[in-house]
Amino acid sequence: MIADEPQGFAQDEANIRRLCALAEVSRAGYYRRLGPHPAAREDADLRDLIHRIALADRHYGYRRVKRELFRQGVVVSYKRVARLMREDNLLALRGKPFVPRTTMSKHDCPIRPNLVRGLKPTGLDQIWVADITYVRLAEDFVYLAVILDAFSRKVVGWALADHLQASLALAALDMALAARKPAPDSLIHHSDRGVQYASNAYVERLESHGVAISMSRPANPYDNAKAESFMKTLKAEEVNGKIYLDLSDAERQIAAFIETVYNAKRLHSALGYKPPQEFEAEHKGAEGQPMSSQALSLN
Repeated sequence: MIADEPQGFAQDEANIRRLCALAEVSRAGYYRRLGPHPAAREDADLRDLIHRIALADRHYGYRRVKRELFRQGVVVSYKRVARLMREDNLLALRGKPFVPRTTMSKHDCPIRPNLVRGLKPTGLDQIWVADITYVRLAEDFVYLAVILDAFSRKVVGWALADHLQASLALAALDMALAARKPAPDSLIHHSDRGVQYASNAYVERLESHGVAISMSRPANPYDNAKAESFMKTLKAEEVNGKIYLDLSDAERQIAAFIETVYNAKRLHSALGYKPPQEFEAEHKGAEGQPMSSQALSLN
């Protein structure tokens, strides 16, 4: 039996493969060149939208720009957004790698076990994560304590001071308790082993509200990765791009970033590229659901 058509590649296809190999170009690129191209006006309009998004937040990379375009009703591929941003030199700013030590874990206060390992929150106010970082002023340093809801990544409490005493962490905790009013025995508070979180005053405040206490394992930053991730975002997108004159100036600008940018507008990949406030609005009523025993997400 003799086939009417030759087996394998057609003659034209074989020639195209040979010519592409000689020219050192891919066949996909050759056929893409032959295909329809978007009109110049369409490309210009897309560039204009990308410029507006990138200039509104200079820390957005091509992934977040693409997701913001999608939220505005513009469907475009990641590769196209990355190409246009690269051509227009719209590079996202990156944070500084050095982080000074703000945790003093060698103390005589009792250490609590890690209760959140293996848990994944399924609703609001099931797990809070807490951490402290430094903020550079024009001629000094101040310190920021924050508490986040592990489910929504929203900052629920924060405080800024020129010291690292337990009262700094307590101020952030009091803000979170007043704002969220968690039911007794429904919440786990997780932090590192710093003396501020292990102090008698802090422990007593948590226990008086029926909050379980959890602490990270020694020398394991992944145990508190969500709080660490927020600190990285804060440094990269707010602190490292500013010069604060004094404590009050830093407090004013950081408050604006937390409330009007991070909680209200910043797109989080772990939340399906939604801001924490929008994510929480979609999950109201999920507070009482049991937590999953799957591994706690570190994204």
